[in-house]
Amino acid sequence: MDQKQIAKQMMEFNKTAFDNTFNAMTVLQDQTEKLIFRFLEKAPWFPEEGKKAVNEWVNTYKKGREEFKKTTDESYKKLTDYFAQAEKEQVKKAGKK
Repeated sequence: MDQKQIAKQMMEFNKTAFDNTFNAMTVLQDQTEKLIFRFLEKAPWFPEEGKKAVNEWVNTYKKGREEFKKTTDESYKKLTDYFAQAEKEQVKKAGKK
C-alpha cells in the first residue's frame, strides 16, 4: 500500500475520532449549561451580576468552541486537498509511463 494512502486513511480516522469526541464534549457542555441555568433560576440569593457573568462565560466558551471546530475543520480540509492533489499527480505520472 502506498505511504500517501496510509497517511490519508490515518488522517480520516483521526478526523472521525476528533469529530466524535468533539460532539460528545459539546453535548456534555450543553447539558451542563442547562443544569447551571436551571440552578440559577431557582437560586434567588444568587446576585444578578453573577448570573450575567455566568451567561457571558457560557457565550465565550461557545464562541471559542465554534472557532476551534472551524479552525480544525479547515486544517483537515487542507490535508484532504493535499491528498487529492497528490493522487492526481500520481495518476498523471502513471499515465505518462
